[in-house]
Order: sequence, then structure tokens, then C-alpha cells
Amino acid sequence: MIDLRSDTVTRPSAKMRAAMAAAEVGDDVFGDDPTVNLLQEKAVQIFGKEAALWVPTGCMGNEIAVKVHTKPGQEIVTEDRGHILNYEVGAAAIISGVTIRAVKSGDGSGHLTWNEIKPALKIDPPYYQSATGLICLENTHNFAGGSVMTAKACSNVCKEAHALGLPVHMDGARIFNAAVALDTSVLDLTRDCDSVMVTLSKGLGAPAGSLLLGTKDFIAESRIWRKRLGGGMRQIGILAAAGLIALEDGPARLHDDHTNARRLAEGLVQIKGISIDVDKVVTNIVIFDIAAAGKTATEITEALAANGILAIGFGTQIRMVTHLDVSADNIETTIESLKTVL
Repeated sequence: MIDLRSDTVTRPSAKMRAAMAAAEVGDDVFGDDPTVNLLQEKAVQIFGKEAALWVPTGCMGNEIAVKVHTKPGQEIVTEDRGHILNYEVGAAAIISGVTIRAVKSGDGSGHLTWNEIKPALKIDPPYYQSATGLICLENTHNFAGGSVMTAKACSNVCKEAHALGLPVHMDGARIFNAAVALDTSVLDLTRDCDSVMVTLSKGLGAPAGSLLLGTKDFIAESRIWRKRLGGGMRQIGILAAAGLIALEDGPARLHDDHTNARRLAEGLVQIKGISIDVDKVVTNIVIFDIAAAGKTATEITEALAANGILAIGFGTQIRMVTHLDVSADNIETTIESLKTVL
């Protein structure tokens, strides 16, 4: 199968499997798993934050950040297609007791400017209104087609937010993709964020795990919430060993995924019934519209699956994501299959 549903479907490399088998482990709940500690130290060096914490999933990392930064009854501001709002099954409301105020990006990029965020804020509101407690950004933005937020744009939001006493959390599940696309560092892209979550199990190729970064005090409290949420996983050096390789080797090959995504978009735009802005495909996510195709997204994805190609359809759109298990030849096969299906 050519699996384009997500970059979460990647399989660990032989190098990762060997490292996992040989990993030195301890009890991470006690803080004495040496491989986990090494991974966290490596992340601190890369992102320039004070401390880091391994978490089982990106969703848990995001939700711990929301919990630590806010108080029950507050609001958090995020873009209306953001992952925290749409794809974490209401966890912010259930775990943190906060309301999410969604703001639509004016240019469709998924990345909010301060001028778009400011009108949604409630700073020292009347007692009968919820105060804003946190701003959440996302880079790359998943359902805006893997779009990227520049370091300057992120820094501006953070500085304005901090002037009002508001923290900023970055859902950086694919932040390394953004760094490659912008030819900059993840440190520059997240320098002024109060906390950052980065996923190891997407394009970087690890089988599981994410990292949450911030100040020492923030991570100390996050460790408590990780335990409360069932994330104290004992001898996880086995997984952290793969995470180390993901951090060290993964970013260097992400440009291949971006090249394949761009080629996919260039092929798709030539097919009658498909609409896509090729210039907006800058990382590894390709979202295209099939409203004029004469078939539903479900009909198209089911036909592709019958030909050995997996994709996700929603509404009048289909999403395909390139990753390390998708080759250039796979992209050509996918383009030809779509021509046949349509």
C-alpha cells in the first residue's frame, strides 16, 4: 500500500530498531531512565529552552500545556482549524475547564496575526465574562495544508501577548518541516514561545513519542500532569532511543518529503476536476478540492484504496501527506491512479 493518510504511519528504520533493542533504560517516573534524560537534554539544546519532557503523544503534550498555562473558566485563543480545537476530542474543556475562542486567519494560511488575535482577547473583563488565559499557535498548520509561520510573525505575536501577561504555546508537531521550508532553525521559530510541543513520530520517523519544552518550573508542573493523565510509562528509554535518532537524523531528509509533495501537487493540478494552489504546497501536506470532479471524496478515496493508495477525504477535499515511506515513484503512481479514477 502507498499510505498517504498521514506522516504518522511511518515505520521505524533498522537503525532505530537496533537502538531500541540496545537502549539503556531505567524508571522514568523516578527520573532515572538515562536514554530519556539524554533525549530531553538534546531537545533542550536544539530548542534553547530550560527543560523538556517526553510525553507519549502530541495530544497529551498540547493538553498538558493548556492545563499548566490556564485556570478553569478561562478562554484560550486559537485558529479555527487548529488541532487543539478540532482534533483533540474536546480535551481542553474536559481536562482544563477552558473555552476555546476560535479566530479565522484572514489570509487562509491558518496563522493568526496579532491584529487578528487582539480583538478576541478578554483582558481584565467584567466578572461575568471569561478572561483569556492562553494563545495557541500551530506550525506547520495541518489543515491549512502544511503552511508555515515565520519566526518574525511568531515573535511578534509572542511579544505582544507577553506585554499583556499572556503566555503563548506552540503546537509544533511538524515544526522541523517548517524550519526546513523556511531554511531556518526550530530555535528561531519558537524562541519567544512559552512552551513548545514537537512530535517525534511524524516526519521524523520515530514509532511513538513527543516532547514538551518550556521553563524548568513549567516542566516540573507538566511532569505532575503527565502522571495524572497516565503518561508515566516507566522504562521508556526503548522509545526514547528511537526519538534520539529521529532528532539527529530526521530533519536532514524532510526536504525529500517536501519535494514529493510539490511534485504531487503539480501532477494533481493537471487533472480535470481537481483544484489546488500548487504554490501553497511548501511542506509535506497536500490538500486538494474535488468539488468539480463529479464524485465524492469518499468515492474517490475508496477507489484509490482499491488500487493500493490510502488517503483521507473530508467534505469536498482530500488530504495526502508525504513521508519517509513514500517514494518519488509512489507519487507518480498516485497521480496516474487519480487520473484513472476521475
